[in-house]
Amino acid sequence: MSSIAMFSRSTSPHATDESRKRGALIAALAAVCLVCPAMAADSDYQGLDQDVQSLKQEVLELNRDLFILEEELLFPANTQVAVFVSMDTGNFFALDSVQLSINDKEVGNYLYTKREVEALYKGGVQRLYLGNLKTGDHELVAVFTGKGPHGRDYRRATSLNFEKGLGARFLELSITDSGANMQPEFQVREWE
Repeated sequence: MSSIAMFSRSTSPHATDESRKRGALIAALAAVCLVCPAMAADSDYQGLDQDVQSLKQEVLELNRDLFILEEELLFPANTQVAVFVSMDTGNFFALDSVQLSINDKEVGNYLYTKREVEALYKGGVQRLYLGNLKTGDHELVAVFTGKGPHGRDYRRATSLNFEKGLGARFLELSITDSGANMQPEFQVREWE
């Protein structure tokens, strides 16, 4: 008899206990046959998992190297200019945004979240701009927008004329409180 006929007889209501046992035994053997290859394949999967983890690590290292190379190619050190923003306690000024222009061309505009402003209050420094400039004289203008003393809208600008020579140039937009004037002060300074 075919296995189909045997299976149908074992599930019929008139089947004997022996045929039921035979069906249960066949089902158990089938389950073991399915589980054993999976158990054997589990060790293969472990090896495969280690290979995948190794490849992931290599991809991360390659990605890091490509990022560094891209930075070096896009922003060579001899033409590089970076502009950073810093703040002190912010008693007289609550920063909302900064607009940055170099040589009358807007190069950066950033709207701050409450969390970012709090990080600046705690001593954080944010890179607002990274770009290339040829050697020579340049003008940087930064416009700060926020809330000044007594919760009034406040918009102030500061500027710096600087000469770009060979090598990287780093500039800082600094917002400090002036206790004597009871006003915020906005400065641009060069890092040496």
